[in-house]
Amino acid sequence: MTYKYDRPTLLQSFIPIIFLIVALFINVRIYGDASLDGSNQIILMLSAGVASLVALGLGIKWAEIRQGIVDSISSAMSSMIILLLIGSLAGTWLLSGIIPAMIYYGLQILNPSIFLVAACVVCAIVSVATGSSWTTSATVGIALVAIGTVLKIPVGMVAGAIISGAYFGDKMSPLSDTTNLAPAMAGTDLFTHIRYMAYTTIPSISIALVIFLILGFIKGGNIEIQETQVILDAISGKFEINFWLFLVPIIMVVLISKKMPAIPAISVGALLGAVFALIFQPNLVQEVAQFGEGTWEKGFVGIMTSMYGDISFTTDNEIVDGLLSSGGMYGMLGTVWLILSAMIFGGVMERSGMLKRIAEGVISGINSAGALIATTAGTCVFFNITASDQYLAIVVPGRMYADVYKEKGLAPENLSRTLEDSGTVTSALIPWNTCGAYHSKVLGVDTFTYLPFAFFNLISPFMTVIYGVFKIKLRMLKDAKPQDA
Repeated sequence: MTYKYDRPTLLQSFIPIIFLIVALFINVRIYGDASLDGSNQIILMLSAGVASLVALGLGIKWAEIRQGIVDSISSAMSSMIILLLIGSLAGTWLLSGIIPAMIYYGLQILNPSIFLVAACVVCAIVSVATGSSWTTSATVGIALVAIGTVLKIPVGMVAGAIISGAYFGDKMSPLSDTTNLAPAMAGTDLFTHIRYMAYTTIPSISIALVIFLILGFIKGGNIEIQETQVILDAISGKFEINFWLFLVPIIMVVLISKKMPAIPAISVGALLGAVFALIFQPNLVQEVAQFGEGTWEKGFVGIMTSMYGDISFTTDNEIVDGLLSSGGMYGMLGTVWLILSAMIFGGVMERSGMLKRIAEGVISGINSAGALIATTAGTCVFFNITASDQYLAIVVPGRMYADVYKEKGLAPENLSRTLEDSGTVTSALIPWNTCGAYHSKVLGVDTFTYLPFAFFNLISPFMTVIYGVFKIKLRMLKDAKPQDA
């Protein structure tokens, strides 16, 4: 990169990071769970202001800083559109009875003791089929959180199992964008990357499943058959429940598995949910409508309200009432605001060269393959925290370390595996990262609440570092000198 201005020093590069960390610590300490309601967003924007002042002091023109912000926001635009569409999908799927049907049948199938393991496995299967952790959370994830609530299982554990399974599939599916991006950055092919990634991913998910199994027997809830039946009766008394409702999620999964892009696929799912609401729940559509004359107008208002606004239903059971609500697109605006704020900060840091300067300072101390892999993993986590986007957490370290891996005699699949083991999975653990913000909002569970239980996401970075340090399954370049490895 050719600089037209003074390169930032390591100390200058860390000034905005230190400000962000200290300010977030104070903010979360004061606001607690309410910090995502707006105060964290302000902290991120203030941190962007600090970064801008440092950049201006280096001689960077405001126009260039602004362009960096625009480029950063543009890179997250697809994520924000998807988030809004997921709000609409959640609304129409609630109104149509799709989510209540998932809860209804799930309660009859899933035993509390094995629920966490089953939730993780189900999400892994759906995510492998769709290649998307986001779609998995927005469909079966929402239903599983509701079922877990009814079964009296701590919501953090349930969300942790969902996230773990969803990111296993996101890593291992050839349909996943990150699974295609990582080998492209490292310089290897897709299926070599997947095969080599299995060495660390399968042990990680196996350990996570064992932990979920143990937790299931310890914290599996205590709900009587009579209680379950009361809840089932409350759901079936409010909604028309049948297996035809599952046709909509099946169609959406098929569309995504056929490589239809996420935005049109989710749009189709939301619209089909609206159609099924008119077919199977016409009385509820009329109930949701706040105004309108005649059946046609009220039907239109009811569907539109479910897509953009708050809807909720009342039954004779308080537990069920707590599950039957949706905020539509409107409910996602706070998360969109969070993503915008994070991308503003990341855009200034990247365009000013401060992120790159920090990473270069880290590279200088590498002297072994184990240290290189550990450093790569740490860099990916660092970019997830500072750049607030999992794609940047894969692309930037991938570009930075590709040549270094070759110099150490390591095949590129070592790099691509490390990028996914640390960049992809930890993105869901950062509240202001696009992925963390998304899953927290969709599942209705604070990021720090599910973080301790997202075992797969927590184990994966350590697993890849262990493999590197102990030289397990490190593939060497044929013409490389192995003494550095």
